[in-house]
Amino acid sequence: MNFYSFARAVANTILKTFYRIEVRGTEHFPKEGSVLLCANHIDNLDPPVVGITAPRPVYFMAKAELFKYYLSKKLMENINAFPVKRGLSDREALRTGLKYLKEGKVVGLFPEGTRNLTGEVGKGLAGAGFFALRSNALVVPCAVVGPYKPFKKLYVIYGRPIDFTEMRENKISAEAATDVIMSEISKLVEEHRRKA
Repeated sequence: MNFYSFARAVANTILKTFYRIEVRGTEHFPKEGSVLLCANHIDNLDPPVVGITAPRPVYFMAKAELFKYYLSKKLMENINAFPVKRGLSDREALRTGLKYLKEGKVVGLFPEGTRNLTGEVGKGLAGAGFFALRSNALVVPCAVVGPYKPFKKLYVIYGRPIDFTEMRENKISAEAATDVIMSEISKLVEEHRRKA
């Protein structure tokens, strides 16, 4: 067992002990090929929660501050995370993300860039649209619906993949592509609320 699998198993045990995580829509998740996994961001625990519920290993984009110290840097690297400088156009992070997508991996990110404590879905940053347009990845929207309260239900909902082929051909902007992604995440949140 590699470190990623070990860390995922530990996180799975801990998180599912404290939160009654219910996962929906994993049947929509592509079994192979490149995937851009985009989720809303309501809590610091979103990355491990999405990481343990996704059907495939996820390479998460994580804030550069987590790579500042040797031990935390090694931990981040061993759980498949790569750094991004927030608030900047980080070309190295964009290159790394595209490299993973070209290798057929799953790249995960939270397009809002920071936690939205209201529970609503905020505006996403252009980076998500950049990845969607510059790669051949299918984009899987994901909604995390809380709140994070011990022994209360927490929902993780995976939507149907978004095919950006036509939008790539029409050369839409990265901002417009991100808006499409955020709209799909918002729909998942609203659908959950109607069914709850």
